[in-house]
Amino acid sequence: MHTAEHRGLRELYVTGRHQCRHWRTLADRLEAAGGAGPAQLRDGSQAARELLAELTLLTAARDLWGKPAAQGLGARVAGVRSALVDPALEVNQALRLALLDVQHVVTLLAYLERLAGQRDDEELRGFLAGYGERMGVHEQALRDVAIGVGDTPAAAVAPCTPGIAGRIGHALGVRIGTVGEWIDRRAGRR
Repeated sequence: MHTAEHRGLRELYVTGRHQCRHWRTLADRLEAAGGAGPAQLRDGSQAARELLAELTLLTAARDLWGKPAAQGLGARVAGVRSALVDPALEVNQALRLALLDVQHVVTLLAYLERLAGQRDDEELRGFLAGYGERMGVHEQALRDVAIGVGDTPAAAVAPCTPGIAGRIGHALGVRIGTVGEWIDRRAGRR
């Protein structure tokens, strides 16, 4: 196995675990806040969990392991963004950022499929291609939801996190945006 494939597969453990956890957490937040997309996020989270379970068997047969470092520590580091940023986001922003999680996974699956093809590893290549298609379905479903919130502007700009944490984070985000707009307006008039 080439180093590029080895590193890419370990990265798939990290990005897959991140999507699984982030999407599950975001689904809970959006459901509690009455936002769009919890069902699609839960379905995508479950698909990522299944991807990781099957990936573990395939990579173990190739003497490549994703625990504890890649799937544990690496995913926790990646999850810091979600814990710190998501509470300050509006529903539309949270959905569009979550979409980046699955886009990363889908692109990585396609890249790894090509690498497996270089070694004529048809079992791994087929697995990666199949999950690329499967995760692509979840990518499109969430993209449709993210675009669809544009039909309800008030709901689109609602805090994605319920309760006081969401209100505080959202208010902070709005204030930062307002300051940025003021700076840009002044610079644009010069």
